[in-house]
Amino acid sequence: MTATTRTADAPPPAPRTARRRGVELCLLAGAVLISVLGYTVAGLAGEHAVPSDMPRYGAGLGALALLAHLAVRLRAPRADPLLLPIAVLLNGLGLVLIHRLDLATPGEAAAPAQLVWSTLGVGLFTVVVLLIRDHRVLQRYAYLSVAAALVLMTVPIFFPAVNGARIWIRAAGLSFQPGEFAKILLAVFFAAYLAANHHTLAVTGRRIWRLQLPTGRVLGPVVAIWLISVGVLVLERDLGTSLLFFGLFVIMLYVATGRTGWIAVGLTLAAAGAFAVGALEPHVHGRVTDWLDPFGSIAAGQGPSQVAQALFAFGAGGVLGTGLGLGHSALIGFAAKSDFVLATAGEELGLAGLTAILVLYALLVARGYRSALCLRDPFGRLLAVGLASIIALQVFVITGGVTGLIPLTGMAMPFLAQGGSSVVTNWIIVALLIRVSDSARRPHPEPTGPLVLAAGEGLAAGKGLAAGEGR
Repeated sequence: MTATTRTADAPPPAPRTARRRGVELCLLAGAVLISVLGYTVAGLAGEHAVPSDMPRYGAGLGALALLAHLAVRLRAPRADPLLLPIAVLLNGLGLVLIHRLDLATPGEAAAPAQLVWSTLGVGLFTVVVLLIRDHRVLQRYAYLSVAAALVLMTVPIFFPAVNGARIWIRAAGLSFQPGEFAKILLAVFFAAYLAANHHTLAVTGRRIWRLQLPTGRVLGPVVAIWLISVGVLVLERDLGTSLLFFGLFVIMLYVATGRTGWIAVGLTLAAAGAFAVGALEPHVHGRVTDWLDPFGSIAAGQGPSQVAQALFAFGAGGVLGTGLGLGHSALIGFAAKSDFVLATAGEELGLAGLTAILVLYALLVARGYRSALCLRDPFGRLLAVGLASIIALQVFVITGGVTGLIPLTGMAMPFLAQGGSSVVTNWIIVALLIRVSDSARRPHPEPTGPLVLAAGEGLAAGKGLAAGEGR
């Protein structure tokens, strides 16, 4: 058989993708400046003087931002230029709000420890960006990730409960929540498993109504892992993280299969589970009661609950807020710096400031989803969707609980709330999103060179194409 060789027309060169590192640096400078100004204003309102440590705060935050920027410039030059500045701004605003609450609660300073945890988070961000050159490497460690996640979620059961939940590990005066790191590991496992089986999940199995149910052999392992993780969290009474894992599982399953029926199934199961837990678990039942009647404790002569205090704070803030340091959200109590830090933002920054913060979160999630849309490999797409969804679900659950939209569940607002484990984990999530976005924005080389066809191959291909068009 003879061969015919023809040279294909050379395709135009792939368009160069702007790296935008200069834009990122300018946005980082703006984020640091806004945080320093907020720190100064809070000090002026609380102490009637510029904070003496303001230069150190600004220099420290600027150094952390510059370190993260240099790591991105070196190893992920085509990464999305908005991800890092948004994370720095949110982290900086969180430090400002915690410092402002420290001024109202002398002897309970939390901002210095939060700054240390933020430094550790940026350090791990730098390590992830420098060491992980390709996100697809993580796919090899899917089962190691899920094993580590289950261990991290199980260990706190053997430690004393804190505020009714067994989610902390305390040793040598330090404490952290291992479940925060487990959510990243489970996202990696879900992405790897669903990417390897997405076709089977979508087209095989039994069809019931409009939902294509996959075979148990394919769906069974991932469902079993999810049930074990949620069961452990229920034993620990960490219902906020249980809701997060359930939502993450449903979202990634929907993205992998493209079946909208999974959304309906997920909402139905979530509603049934919430009803059962709310009726049987006294701690959760109390939170549901507060949600249904947030001012009931006032009528009973017991004083305002935390949810009622948060609603008072939002109402006092109005549209433009009372100003940093001029609110009374410290009356919320022990959770003012953690679960209810958003109430401080709503009171002192007003509806305008609160909206701006939520828009920052929306941009962070949207850029993660955009990176997923630009990727070609299924694992990368699912990983980006999973990581962005973790942030989106946390923001929805916390904002809904504090504003009275849904019952309150214990969880930390990403970057804003006090919590070392949370801020470190969120920096790792941003690092992985930057790695994924760098891969998504790289130009894909087009095939060039001579095109070799066997004699008769072009004719056969043309007939096959015509036959396919006829069908």
